[in-house]
Amino acid sequence: PLSIEVVEQTPRRFGFGAEYSTFDGLRLTGFWLHRNFLGGAERLRFNAEVAGIGGQGTGFGTNDDGIDYSLGVRFERPATPKADIDLFSEFTLEHEDEQDYRSDTAEFTLGFTRYATEELVVDFGVGYLYSDVTDDFGNETYTLLTLPLGAVLDRRRNPFNSKDGYFLDLEVTPYKGLSGTADGILTELDARGYESFGEDEQFTLATRLQFGSLAGADLLETPPIYRFYSGGGGTVRGQDFESLAIELDNGRRSGGRSFFGLSLEARVGVRENIEVVTFYDYGYNGAESYPDFSGNSHAGAGIGFRYVTGIGPLRVDFAVPVSGDTDASNFYLYIGIGQAF
Repeated sequence: PLSIEVVEQTPRRFGFGAEYSTFDGLRLTGFWLHRNFLGGAERLRFNAEVAGIGGQGTGFGTNDDGIDYSLGVRFERPATPKADIDLFSEFTLEHEDEQDYRSDTAEFTLGFTRYATEELVVDFGVGYLYSDVTDDFGNETYTLLTLPLGAVLDRRRNPFNSKDGYFLDLEVTPYKGLSGTADGILTELDARGYESFGEDEQFTLATRLQFGSLAGADLLETPPIYRFYSGGGGTVRGQDFESLAIELDNGRRSGGRSFFGLSLEARVGVRENIEVVTFYDYGYNGAESYPDFSGNSHAGAGIGFRYVTGIGPLRVDFAVPVSGDTDASNFYLYIGIGQAF
């Protein structure tokens, strides 16, 4: 016999987060969520972010502060038109003040998310993007009609602290250039694999491969917000954030049309809740549409420690630059919740 009690959850929820870097400054994020918005299990969510507060002024221009901010809203309606498909619409406003450019972007997307299996989720839609960009080459306005396609396959046993399995995230966005750029295709892949061995899976080998390609228009005719950089905690630890780019004439820089990243970690459990990690990260950035390794690369390596908790490990990583000509400090310290990948 079973006794089941059902209690409706609170329809509204909010959350917030904060990150701090001695170089990039403070990043603040927050959201407000309303579930069952129209009485049919719809979800309405507002997101906001401000980054670069108190940073070292790495924005475009000599005296710019480099503050970024964004505001977005997303509406989801489940079981539309079928039980395993959700309808969504999303609108985002974003201001980016980067070292190589400054942009103001508005994007609207209407699409569907299909839950093909418990492990595979596919989304597809149509969107419109408007971006006003200022860089060393002047001012340009880009308008694009996009067809974003994506798939996520997650076969990890524990997404918070994976010991085995693999994870694949593929996004392909063909776009029609209405102004400022020719037609093109943006492709991004994030693949991760894990294998453990030894008593109680004491040893874990983790691998991450990242791939990016921007095919179609020439480098300087593509939207800067689509170009690739390398460096920092998300790509190469032990190198400055987005320090690897394409070097042009007169000291000018640009993001690349291709990117390849490889990260290797060896995790060893020394006590029940404590792990020691060694890692190596490599990043390549090229002007060509697909990585042919004729461009520039850099690498970093280091050692880290993990304290495993119920919400994921607490992470501390020490990294140093290993190779590459990009500007880098002598060492870097990364502190966070969860594995690096």
